[in-house]
Amino acid sequence: MDAGAALFQTATAAGLDICFANPGTSELPLVASMDSAPGMRPILCLFEGVATGAADGFGRMADRPALTLLHTGPGFANGFANLHNANRANTPIVNLVGDQPTWHRKYDPPLHTSIERVVAEWSKWSQYSDQPDKVASDMVRAVEAAMSPPGRSATLIVPLDTMWADVAGPAAPPKLTPPRPVEDARIKTIAEALKSGKAGFILEGKALREKGLWAARRIQAATGCKLLCDWSTTRLERGQGLPVADRIPYFPPDAEAFLADLTDLVLVGGREPVTFFGYREYRSTPAPTACSRHILAHPNEDGVAALEALADYIGAPKKPTLDPLPERPGAPRGAINAATIGQAVGALLPEGAILVDEGVSGGRPTYLATAGSPHHTYLSITGGAIGFGLPCSTGAAVACPDRPVIDIQADGSAMYTVQALWTQARESLNVITIIMANQAYAILDMEREKGGFPPYGPKAQTLCGLDNPCLDWVSIAKGLGVPGVRVTDAADLHRELGKALAEPGPHVIEAVY
Repeated sequence: MDAGAALFQTATAAGLDICFANPGTSELPLVASMDSAPGMRPILCLFEGVATGAADGFGRMADRPALTLLHTGPGFANGFANLHNANRANTPIVNLVGDQPTWHRKYDPPLHTSIERVVAEWSKWSQYSDQPDKVASDMVRAVEAAMSPPGRSATLIVPLDTMWADVAGPAAPPKLTPPRPVEDARIKTIAEALKSGKAGFILEGKALREKGLWAARRIQAATGCKLLCDWSTTRLERGQGLPVADRIPYFPPDAEAFLADLTDLVLVGGREPVTFFGYREYRSTPAPTACSRHILAHPNEDGVAALEALADYIGAPKKPTLDPLPERPGAPRGAINAATIGQAVGALLPEGAILVDEGVSGGRPTYLATAGSPHHTYLSITGGAIGFGLPCSTGAAVACPDRPVIDIQADGSAMYTVQALWTQARESLNVITIIMANQAYAILDMEREKGGFPPYGPKAQTLCGLDNPCLDWVSIAKGLGVPGVRVTDAADLHRELGKALAEPGPHVIEAVY
């Protein structure tokens, strides 16, 4: 058995059976070795940023890593933006990066980079695996690192000649580390803090899944605390029948006002909210300066069990009631804008859907309009590196083939990773992409205004518009194998979204406004 076969058989035995790949010459032995692992499903991506973003979406929904297969240092660099988002989301991913043969590196060939340093800088764990008999065990270490709470990106660099060698066989399965329990003393300390003042619980990670939300709701019912989540979250379960974690607003003045009455801030699985950018007039951390900070659970600890223990300790009700959610909006009418796009999605979002939000300047209305929709999963961009929505939707659809995925997608950021549409078509994935075609980087003008900068002149305006020529998303989608339709009226958008939900496979709806 060659080392590549041992590597992939080790990976599949550990539960890693999806590989989002953009291989090159240095990875050809790995490509050939995939046939030796019957459980492995390779998925071709036409850009490394699609592969890494798809692995992020897959990991968020599957709670286990996907593999990526990337071509040397430049290929890893092409995929870095969405690895940044994934690391911010604590998504487990195992990257396989091919490299030149060990004996060829000294000649400094064109693709040669200081690959160990490049990879180590942007991976939570990395290894240059140049000993064939250790490749399979290095894969085990990569899986253990990726799956070690709170989840991370682990990278294995495999030189070409390492894969050629014969080895004994695959390695033993990894030993996974469970989340650490929270000590009783911390539970008691926070219980005391809840007796006076106004507390806000910032939930992240699995605390925003159904079990965690119900435990937090018990505490809220007993103490009147606020249940909150950051503007950008890894995965949030929401909709009818679930407790609500209120989303902290994006812009600093809104966030500061939203949190102004808190006397205590309790972190569960995440960190204190920080403004997306630094603004001269506002604090970088919007929570009140005088607010006491508490950590119920660090990201590597069992936040859900800690919430349940705290609820039990304070004698919270076992089955608290829920506040009524807003009614679903009706079918929208009139012109297309961010609000009517949100209404259309809110009116039609089916039970069990996965809603991916890279609407950037226009995504918030959809979030608000879907508050009363049936139970669904919400995924947002965690690291701010745009080009997230199309690949994340791709990976989420691979992880959950029976659940419809709707991507609310800004037109500018869609162009970063538009190649994901081709992968959706090739794999027949149930992804509906609604392109919010305002033909501008509208967020730049919004940030300019919030930052107190003067209006743009004609030269600056050319850097913010996506017109002259306008993007033709119906043609782009068709060229990549996805049926597309353009709508300019809200009623037409509602109709086309309903049709897309009734048909399998990917669809693009260009909503022009």
